[in-house]
Amino acid sequence: MKIQKCPQLLLVAALTVPSMSFLVGCNASSKSDKSKVWTHAELIKLTTSQAVSQIKSGNLKSVELTQALINQAKKHQNLNIFISLDEEGALKKASELDEIYAAGNAQGALFGVPVVLKDNIHAAGLRNTAGTPALSSFIPSENAPTTQALVDAGAIVLGKVNMHELAFGITSDNAEYGAVGNPYKPEYTAGGSSGGSAAALAAGMAVAALGTDTGGSVRIPAALNGVYSLRPTMGRYAQEGVTPISHTRDTVGPLARSVEDLIILDSVITGENELVPSKALNTLRIGVPRSYYYENLDPEMAAAAEGVIQTLRDAGASLVEVDMLGVAELNEKVGFPVVLYEAVEGLTRYLDIYNTGVTFSELAAMTASPDVAGLFSTLTTVDENKDGVADGLIPESVYQDAIRTYRPALQALFQSYYDDNQLDAMLIPTTPLPSRKTEGLLTGVELNGDIVNTFGTYIRNTDPDSNAGLPGVAFPVALNSEGLPMGMQLGGPAHSDRALLAIAMSVTAALPMLPAPDLD
Repeated sequence: MKIQKCPQLLLVAALTVPSMSFLVGCNASSKSDKSKVWTHAELIKLTTSQAVSQIKSGNLKSVELTQALINQAKKHQNLNIFISLDEEGALKKASELDEIYAAGNAQGALFGVPVVLKDNIHAAGLRNTAGTPALSSFIPSENAPTTQALVDAGAIVLGKVNMHELAFGITSDNAEYGAVGNPYKPEYTAGGSSGGSAAALAAGMAVAALGTDTGGSVRIPAALNGVYSLRPTMGRYAQEGVTPISHTRDTVGPLARSVEDLIILDSVITGENELVPSKALNTLRIGVPRSYYYENLDPEMAAAAEGVIQTLRDAGASLVEVDMLGVAELNEKVGFPVVLYEAVEGLTRYLDIYNTGVTFSELAAMTASPDVAGLFSTLTTVDENKDGVADGLIPESVYQDAIRTYRPALQALFQSYYDDNQLDAMLIPTTPLPSRKTEGLLTGVELNGDIVNTFGTYIRNTDPDSNAGLPGVAFPVALNSEGLPMGMQLGGPAHSDRALLAIAMSVTAALPMLPAPDLD
């Protein structure tokens, strides 16, 4: 077994109290208390940093933590979170890691921590269904690079979790594997397409998770389930070993129970172990683009957003109200043309390269979820062209305009927004509304008295920076009157991921933590 050697500690200041600091990383530990008896409720709420600290100090065995998460998953199968739960493999790995600890060789920033993967991210020996029937028997022989990074750091892959079929949607209402229930209210949507990843964390079935994000797919479910997520700058994480939609927009993204944990996961995946710079709130200039991003919000979401803005102002941050004019028009010319064009080619090549034994035509024909099946019926002509690539709905000229003209213009618009206004970040509601009941969402969602398009409404705020390839950190801010989480996002310039995470540490330190859902 290969375990990554312990990287340098990450020091993050506790940003509203200059004298306080957190040690984040593989050597973080606390005073040993080997006599401690853990309750189930304590185990399923541990953050990544807490779990690693307790395991490495000898206070907790990885087997004990892993078994608790498995028990939680089995107890709440009604949430439809797992597609593949590797109980035997996870417990075996946990036992091996406990033996390594006993021998005095515990190393790795994720030592002994059980994680889950969205079921479109390869894990050797486990099915990779991408939530679709045609791939129900596909078992990759190798880990995706992102999976391998976690394993090398000592993580345990607990299993593969449910998702919107082929990641083409935001409800995770999967006709083949069931709708992922929101742990706060199981009849409500967990969001998507990485719904299982976020719900697993909220429900206490994993310590950390990986998802994928094309237009908001780690940030939307993070918002709806009360957890944290990072969409990294495009290209920051390897794309290999992931069932694709769009090579221009797809990226793996971590989900966790704190920004501190996101920093650890980002360090493990990228190998960047330098100090995370602290960001005192009174040094920050944060943009608030009212036009587009704050329009037509659910009233409780709007109130929560205003509360966060006022809290940050009271703490000394400069909240700069300045709009990003033209973002909606440019975004519209990039989003769907790029995704629909690249999906056909990308999936066709993926199915061949990884020897799935399935053609694109077969994949499309077997699609189970009605919304995804409807999309695929118009996306392709089923026949394949002379290059072996299925013909798509988007003309080449429209795609080239999107890639060569409109996407660079969108990227330039974002860059000028940050540069011209001297902004460190941008603050927006992650979604215009909180979770709604899953039933009926395929036909529309109610917002301020109107029935609006579900997909377009939920991705409205996360889509533009996705198209521009920019980073975003999603974090929870409040529960609404129905007890459902609401979240906001900090966005930043390209390649500002580490600085953005530091800003998110500062911002979230000023906000109250949400209570965990009561599943019992």
